[in-house]
Amino acid sequence: MKTRHIFGMVAAAMLAVSCENYLDIIPDGQVKREEMLQTTEGIEDALFGAYAQMRQQSLYGMALSIYGVEVLAQDMDSQWSDFSNNMGTYNWEYSEVRDWSEGVWTEMYHNISNVNSVLAAPMVSNAGEFPYTIYKGEALAMRAFMHFDLVRLFAPQYTLDKAAGGIPYQTEFSLNTPDFESLEANYSHILADLLEAETLLLGEEEHAGETQFMLDRQTHLNLHAVRAELARVYLTMGNSAKAAEYAEKVIAESPYSLKEKTEVINDVAGILSRKECIFGVYYADFYSNVNTLLQQQQSFYSLDPRDDFMDLYNTDADGLDYRQTAYFTAVETGGELHYRLSKFTDIYELNNMSANRPQELIPGINLIRMPEMYYIMAECLMDSDNAKALEYYNTVRRHRGLEPLASDRALTLDLLNQERLKEYFGEGLMFFNSKRLNLALTSADGTVVHQPSNAIYVAPIPDAEYANRY
Repeated sequence: MKTRHIFGMVAAAMLAVSCENYLDIIPDGQVKREEMLQTTEGIEDALFGAYAQMRQQSLYGMALSIYGVEVLAQDMDSQWSDFSNNMGTYNWEYSEVRDWSEGVWTEMYHNISNVNSVLAAPMVSNAGEFPYTIYKGEALAMRAFMHFDLVRLFAPQYTLDKAAGGIPYQTEFSLNTPDFESLEANYSHILADLLEAETLLLGEEEHAGETQFMLDRQTHLNLHAVRAELARVYLTMGNSAKAAEYAEKVIAESPYSLKEKTEVINDVAGILSRKECIFGVYYADFYSNVNTLLQQQQSFYSLDPRDDFMDLYNTDADGLDYRQTAYFTAVETGGELHYRLSKFTDIYELNNMSANRPQELIPGINLIRMPEMYYIMAECLMDSDNAKALEYYNTVRRHRGLEPLASDRALTLDLLNQERLKEYFGEGLMFFNSKRLNLALTSADGTVVHQPSNAIYVAPIPDAEYANRY
């Protein structure tokens, strides 16, 4: 039998989760997984627990949002940090960098196993009606979502070599582990899970608010989030037609929309965007994660925006880009002006007024927002209908306070990526976007150009993953 070291404690998935605190790990012997998953309450608690696991610092709480992948993208760095310096030079052998990548791998597969335990429950695996179809749809979507990000980090880019080695696609709650498979097979599994999830979640809005589980659908992989993820996956595979099909469905059919320019400030400041968040993770303590990294200027771990970020916001900047002042704060230290990324700083926490936060605001991390769907549409239409592509591009610009580009100006990939970075600075999107397009990366201090290759774009799979196979 093959075993994976990261599942050594029966994948640590004997979980029972209270609705009150989302995640409690029950000591072995107190409760059995099978008993927990025999009730709707137990299934819902297990799903809440899996969502809660996604907010860990080793996953989307830090490593795959503001810190690790943002340093890889050269958008953020810390001159005093050996970790940041080695991460920013793609020294995958440096111990702390290896710890970072191993943490992502280990915790992601740990949580995938948790999701698989839900999918193995008879009421979920045999789902034929509400609410079990919703449970199954969300679980399948979560499994695909996590595998997709593992593939994007630990495997080569699909369009360069789809026959390249991929990762194991874990579909069972078991100590047995599947073999490594090709990248093409990985993507086939991801699409299969997402497409089945889409079918299962059709009509979910008919049940909105019926139960506690059906509230706050932004914090669940809802139908529109699944379609948005399908747009991402198809774009990464180079299938522009399908990517555009799903991005357009989200734009046309979802209840989410672009916020107005006057709503940009504080809209993602430790909370899920009220209008734009398609999917995000509830996280009441996100502020404590980002405060030391982003607000302090001279701590060992403090992160600085790339040196030329102001130039970015001043290029093709007819009008007033509300993001510039909403996302960054100027601070004078020793007579010099420095900038902090304040985009995620929860103003209620900052001012010790968390009790005054309006109840409709959900603390958390935005993982899919609406502008991305417009950018996908613009990119997919760029060659076939540049004028239409420009309309999607200009729509986001208008909602950020900028004048549209002239209709006789051709939209280029450089212009689109410039706009993507303005919008998603600090959110963990740009490293994967640059990898997908096989772009060179200029270092945060502007001194080095890293040419695209697997050496910078593919994180090493932990050695123990191979050592424990026999």
